[in-house]
Amino acid sequence: MWRSRWTLKEQAEFLKRIGELLQRGYHISEAIESLSLQLPPHKKNDLAACLKELKNGTPFHEVIDGMHFNKELSGYVYFAEQHGNFEKAILEGSEALLNRDSDARKLRSLMYYPILLLAVTMILFIFVQHSLLPRFTLMFQSMGLQEHAITSALLRFGDILPLLLIIIALMAGVTVLLNQFWFRRLPSLTQRYLLMKVPILGKVFKLIHTHFFSIQLSYLLTGGLSIYEALTYFENHKKQSFYSELSRKIKSGLTSGETFESLIAFSPFFEHGFPAVVRHGQENGRLESELHFYSRTCLSSLEGKVKVLIKIIQPSIFLIVAALVISIYLAILLPMFHMLNAI
Repeated sequence: MWRSRWTLKEQAEFLKRIGELLQRGYHISEAIESLSLQLPPHKKNDLAACLKELKNGTPFHEVIDGMHFNKELSGYVYFAEQHGNFEKAILEGSEALLNRDSDARKLRSLMYYPILLLAVTMILFIFVQHSLLPRFTLMFQSMGLQEHAITSALLRFGDILPLLLIIIALMAGVTVLLNQFWFRRLPSLTQRYLLMKVPILGKVFKLIHTHFFSIQLSYLLTGGLSIYEALTYFENHKKQSFYSELSRKIKSGLTSGETFESLIAFSPFFEHGFPAVVRHGQENGRLESELHFYSRTCLSSLEGKVKVLIKIIQPSIFLIVAALVISIYLAILLPMFHMLNAI
């Protein structure tokens, strides 16, 4: 049905503008018609089919699922349809995804130049190692001189480098195969549990899980639902299988007599401070407000970690490039000085 694909930025901006028009009193069909006037033909066709589905009674979250929208964005729409605070929820969701997409784009753009520079430097290093250094070696032998230690070390490293590249390529291939034929077939909770074990990535996922879970739970509680009823909505949303399975597990614990706070505390998928927030919110009777505030804190922490990651990765690549460039200079200059001293 849907032939075109929308980028994450286009998806989030589309939902953000829908939310803004709804706040001005538009009906969702009117908002979509208004936005379609500003879009290219292939996206107009998507929105025309979207309107047709809405008129047939299909929920909006199912319509954008059919358009292959991001699962987290469609999750915001699904929960917004349940608790009724539609405009605010999709505005916050689209803003969060726009910020995350912006950080990802910054990370990619900052990586392009260092990676290109690293590739060029590697090619230059291979040229020096295979073309220039062997000539120095022959010259040393003809002059009866011992090969310089740095030249010898660079030759050994050059011999190892192809093997290292092959190992890296094999590891990448094995990772792709494991993901395709093993990881994807695991239950969602098992998948996320394994991802939690990955350094840095695990912390990022914890913040994403805590932010999404806390803000949606906040909206559902604001709508007058109990925690158990709110978890039922999470469980029923099968498109996000991780949250569905997790909510089913928490509901089972609540049925067994355990407290919501303790179940959150023993879950490996949430931030360590989350149980304290839940306990404080239950004590003062403002759990929904505490959860909403904490979700904003998680979002800020997530953006901060991405910025720190950007600051670490780019200088690290430049240091590797600098080390290779210095090695090339040493490989060229030191043998020359070595010969001059011999003369």
